Amino acid sequence: MIKAVILSAILTLLPVSHHPLFIESDGQLVTVIHREDITLLPVPGSAFPDTYKVSNLLDSLEKEVEAPPENAKIDGSGTIVPEKAGIKLDREKMEEILYSFIYSGKPLRTEIPTKTIYPDVDSELLDHIRTRLIGRYRTFFNGGNKERAHNIKLATETLNGKVVFPGETFSFNKAIGKRTAERGYMKAPVIVRGELSEGIGGGICQVSSTLFNAADNAGMSILQRYSHTKAVTYVPSGRDATVSWYGPDFVFKNPYSQPVLIRANAYGSTLSVTLYSAPNIEFKPRSIPGAPAILPEETTFKNSGR
Repeated sequence: MIKAVILSAILTLLPVSHHPLFIESDGQLVTVIHREDITLLPVPGSAFPDTYKVSNLLDSLEKEVEAPPENAKIDGSGTIVPEKAGIKLDREKMEEILYSFIYSGKPLRTEIPTKTIYPDVDSELLDHIRTRLIGRYRTFFNGGNKERAHNIKLATETLNGKVVFPGETFSFNKAIGKRTAERGYMKAPVIVRGELSEGIGGGICQVSSTLFNAADNAGMSILQRYSHTKAVTYVPSGRDATVSWYGPDFVFKNPYSQPVLIRANAYGSTLSVTLYSAPNIEFKPRSIPGAPAILPEETTFKNSGR
């Protein structure tokens, strides 16, 4: 009874309003909000904001308008594709709009406030750091093994164009992402002399190993690298870098004062990774052994049914 009396007293003091808030993006209606949707008391006229509900609404609007920026990149013909700016919700301004709507009791139509997000790599930077070759490596694979070759080319396309800034740490797993069927990776039912590749994403270790040798050749600081338990044949003994999404990673750091551009390409039976930077970079290359100029030995993996 007492709670009911208190509630009634509160409601009599609140300005009753049924006017909604119309939220738009680029002139298109996104959603309609009523005051009771974001207040503590789910009744018309309530003027006490519920911070939890407001935060959830902001999260929802953030997903609605979010458009991540796109770095400038180099296409297959060597032409620079310009960068694209992104946008994100201006949470502070949107929160002010919501509280103003709650307290005013007036109808409101508003455009979602946003902030521009600029990409890390623009055309000018990319053009500047693609001039001086500082490291390179190439390995060979069996282009006739369609599944494994497909995985190698897919990972190589993702790797191509990555930029590592001065002092930045580069993680292969983070850069390439999880190897799943949904992302286009295939099962590669072969064993490549010590590298068991029957799972989704077979062949990725050749990409990480090629990158390791190119990065080592360029004098990068190698922070994390693991070899296979048995020697593989696409790189010299001890020169591989095994990776797994839930296991080992290949990680290196750019020790130089200039950004470093990674160019990667898989064509025919050749996988090449080259590292470039600015003309005035002072780098310390390392001498490394080349890869065997023969196709790796492969053995078909047969499922035993276990």
